[in-house]
Amino acid sequence: MNVLAELGVHAEVEAIGVPCHGFEFRNARGQSIGAIDRRGDASQFGARLQMVRRARLHQAFTEAAVARGARVCFGRELVDVDRRDPAAIVARFADGSEERGDVLIGCDGIRSLTRQLALPDAPGPAYSGLLDFGGFARCPSAPLEAGTTVMVFGRRAFLGAFKTPAGEVWWFHNSGEKKPEHVARDPAATRARILELHRDDPAWIRDVIESTPALLGPFALHDILSMPRWHAGRVCLIGDAAHATTPSAGQGASMAIEDAMVLAQCLRDADEPERAFAAFERARRGRVEEIVRQSRRNGSGKAVSGPVGEWFRDRMLPFFLRLGARAQHRQYAHRIEWQQPMA
Repeated sequence: MNVLAELGVHAEVEAIGVPCHGFEFRNARGQSIGAIDRRGDASQFGARLQMVRRARLHQAFTEAAVARGARVCFGRELVDVDRRDPAAIVARFADGSEERGDVLIGCDGIRSLTRQLALPDAPGPAYSGLLDFGGFARCPSAPLEAGTTVMVFGRRAFLGAFKTPAGEVWWFHNSGEKKPEHVARDPAATRARILELHRDDPAWIRDVIESTPALLGPFALHDILSMPRWHAGRVCLIGDAAHATTPSAGQGASMAIEDAMVLAQCLRDADEPERAFAAFERARRGRVEEIVRQSRRNGSGKAVSGPVGEWFRDRMLPFFLRLGARAQHRQYAHRIEWQQPMA
């Protein structure tokens, strides 16, 4: 949000988002076993934690870019990157068109084709062992306070839910799956499977799932812990293309937004692209890889470990939440100063 304020588009995102005041953690019996309070974020970090539906965020960014003179093209599939000319880079598309420029920035996600073409030896995404589903529902019976994210460690699966002031419940479900490609994709079978996994959890969870018109997923959660390099010649990767993370730290979009600003600083200050890309990687690698590791640790804590593990987790969670709160503090306190020289 602080980067967006620097760009002058934070008001647009605040208008479509909902502030999150904190996190509450519950066990499979519905008992509260821990919490993280985020109500002081605005005074401490300069902005509040915002919950935003991803499609709305993309729309706001696109409209802001177009309003500032950017040309945005949809439906063009990248097929090749031509790096033979040392003074330029050419991107070719499936419709036969091409674009020539000084640099090519690959911000095309965890399955980045730009990465495959420009850095063919780069490691691919690693499967976390977790499968993700989610949805948006109206469920007045759910005992959720608007503005608080509730995380439930269920008997067989993990569920997070956030209620907006308008009464809509945004939720996600994580469960372990060794071979995600074998998961049934029939909507009725999928819903029945998720309901079965939450059979012994609080009844409101099943009410929310049953109230959801359309389930989203499955999404097999992957990450990229580290790549030897993020750039080659006039091509540079940012966001998930360079350092994909699972959603368990809630920082994927933030890291990509930060990347964009730092890369702009480096291109502004360096006299040639490769120096800019090297400066960008030096500036960002430590921060983003720490967050990817943190997200892996958070995800591993969602695994079901039986009654003994549940008993131990319920009693130790306050200690681990203090560690998690300190990690969040480091993440949220990070600042990017636009005027700072970068190369």
